[in-house]
Amino acid sequence: MSNESNDLEKNISHLDPTGVDNAYIPPEQPETKHSRFNIDRDTLRNHFIAAVGEFCGTFMFLWCAYVICNVANHDVALTTEPEGSHPGQLIMIALGFAISPARCVVMWFPQIIAGMAAGGAASAMTPGKVLFTNALGLGCSRSRGLFLEMFGTAVLCLTVLMTAVEKRETNFMAALPIGISLFMAHMALTGYTGTGVNPARSLGAAVAARYFPHYHWIYWISPLLGAFLAWSVWQLLQILDYTTYVNAEKAAGQKKED
Repeated sequence: MSNESNDLEKNISHLDPTGVDNAYIPPEQPETKHSRFNIDRDTLRNHFIAAVGEFCGTFMFLWCAYVICNVANHDVALTTEPEGSHPGQLIMIALGFAISPARCVVMWFPQIIAGMAAGGAASAMTPGKVLFTNALGLGCSRSRGLFLEMFGTAVLCLTVLMTAVEKRETNFMAALPIGISLFMAHMALTGYTGTGVNPARSLGAAVAARYFPHYHWIYWISPLLGAFLAWSVWQLLQILDYTTYVNAEKAAGQKKED
């Protein structure tokens, strides 16, 4: 009997209060199935994966937008109805250190190429003239078009920074406010500029139509300026540490409810 009690005490000495054997150390688990190849996020393989993803996503998005726009412009007096991914956002996200400069360059070129491919595919698959190009309308001048496109892009990019780049519990819903901001940009700009806010979208349509207006540069410069403006506003909020004010307001609201 005494021997059994001694053995039991020895066994208990190796257990923590929860009853788990603290002498057992599980083997270290690899972070990913490719870790034995020492592949990190900026390797050639991962860059290629990102490039393929950007190309496929941009192509599908813009092809659908071009075809829908072509149908709409046959029935109503619309100048354009653009959509798609946004190379200017890549500059903004890189400035926010969400992606590396190398990844920014890798993702930029597939978007531009996909825009041209989508424009060519939409033009080849639909009869008649290309009706999804960007153009100034309603008497809008080049300078006005520049600032309209710039501020429209800034609204979209700032929404991306606040809802997707910043880490928070609501990141899974980021697509909803981003989509709403893009819709608002369309409502505000389509009549005046055709709502480019995206060099890949504007270039793809221009290549498909074989027509580059003398103000085509607006659709390249404005998104870059808008992305930089959005990043500047976001950086100002970071410097002011706006989250402390937001948390204080939440705490005050909870006290009032209690």
